[in-house]
Amino acid sequence: VGVCKQEMLQKKNAILVDGVILNGPIMDSKAGEKFVEEACKIIMEEVVQKADDVTEKVCEWQAPETLKQILDLEMRDAGECHQKILQLCRDVIKYSVKTNHPRFFNQLYAGMDYYSLVARFITEALNPSVYTYEVSPVFLLVEEAVIKKMIEFIGWEEGDGIFNPGGSVSNMYAMNLARYKFCPEIKEKGLSGLPRLVLFASEECHYSMKKAASFLGVGTENVYFIKTDERGKMIPEELEKQVQRARKEGSAPFLVCATAGTTVLGAFDPLDKIADICEKHGLWLHVDASWGGSALISRKHRRLLHGIHRQVNSVYRLTYQGLRADSVAWNPHKMLLAGIQCCALLVKDNSGLLKKCYSAEAAYLFQQDKFYDVSYDTGDKSIQCSRRPDAFKFWLMWKALGTTGLEERVNRALALARYLVEEIKKREGFQLLLEPEYANICFWYIPPSLRKMEDGPEFWQKLHQVAPIIKERMMKKGSMMLGYQPHRGKVNFFRQVVISPQVSREDMDFLLDEIELLAKDL
Repeated sequence: VGVCKQEMLQKKNAILVDGVILNGPIMDSKAGEKFVEEACKIIMEEVVQKADDVTEKVCEWQAPETLKQILDLEMRDAGECHQKILQLCRDVIKYSVKTNHPRFFNQLYAGMDYYSLVARFITEALNPSVYTYEVSPVFLLVEEAVIKKMIEFIGWEEGDGIFNPGGSVSNMYAMNLARYKFCPEIKEKGLSGLPRLVLFASEECHYSMKKAASFLGVGTENVYFIKTDERGKMIPEELEKQVQRARKEGSAPFLVCATAGTTVLGAFDPLDKIADICEKHGLWLHVDASWGGSALISRKHRRLLHGIHRQVNSVYRLTYQGLRADSVAWNPHKMLLAGIQCCALLVKDNSGLLKKCYSAEAAYLFQQDKFYDVSYDTGDKSIQCSRRPDAFKFWLMWKALGTTGLEERVNRALALARYLVEEIKKREGFQLLLEPEYANICFWYIPPSLRKMEDGPEFWQKLHQVAPIIKERMMKKGSMMLGYQPHRGKVNFFRQVVISPQVSREDMDFLLDEIELLAKDL
């Protein structure tokens, strides 16, 4: 570095300010391009080309302290050579969970879509921020087109929307938007002087509703959790009771959050009946369809979102009464494989409510005397300034596959789920919690040693220990990943989720065989 500095100083017109040479770039572009080329080769060989290879491990388990040593996490004063950095890239890939593996069933996302992946490569290389048309012309137009198409599938004649960093954020947006609609002055005057605001969500709702209530100052005690039936669906009669209770207490109800596809059981709330109650009491209805929203793409399965009344013609154009909701959260990165993260909040209102609620009118970004139509500067609808172009990966994938291809993904995932359910019924030792209506298959595995045990506290206590042991063994072996949890008084059970189009019938059979193998000595 010292030699280079001397050479620069000896050049004619060399400029030195505060000891820093300002002539020419300081980055070696050729070396950087070579590094990117070699790193991309590693990504292709170790990630993309192995994505559907079932002989590869899902994970290479290491304990945290061991992994810290392997990765050499320390950041030093001097940079390290490219070969060492490339080896770090290999290590990161090796010891990361392969969520694109056909036998990764652990979360509500899985698999790899190649078009979405390329879209992410493009946006990472361009490094855009989606707030004004001048800096992000393509991605703003793409987001507008995608939101319009998603609104069409919800069945609204018009609407608005924005992509957010996660369904949790979309739910928070919706809560704040409902509160702003109920009491617009809150944006400027704050919470003081307001009545006690109350919202309603089912016992099975996503935990983000509780976090949003805390974050927004509504308070977690003011979230009234509505009882659900044995399938995990909100009971409308219980909602009616709780709304009336809140009014008698002198509180001000302002929001109901229904769920279309609960996290654990995959339940869909009865939206029509809930919508009737919301209309009766003048409440904002938000539908958290982060998980289940993609069923709207399927003509066969969109009936799950009760509240969509439709007549279907020979292709995909539909005439809807529409989803009777004021807002909807929908995550294409889940069932449709758009890649994390890809999450939209869609709003039925088209009068600019989103912008009125969230705008701050920053003069350095949203000048009104620009040389183009400033209505395309949509960033003021967001609580963020910098914002990723998450709609682009969904758009490119949709362009490549068409609605037919997306529909096929949904239909196949749910057909595989049905296949697994029927296989579970045939096998000794496997017991369903309930018949699933979506892609969540919840079941217990009862080892041979417990099968003749009398049903009682001791049996359930022992069964509670089975799933964690099997999970530990499958992860240390690297054969697959499958989630488990206790839930609403039920001891630990497995929740298998089918999403990826790389998953086959053979993988469903393997899952059951592997559980039996891992638990044979329990």
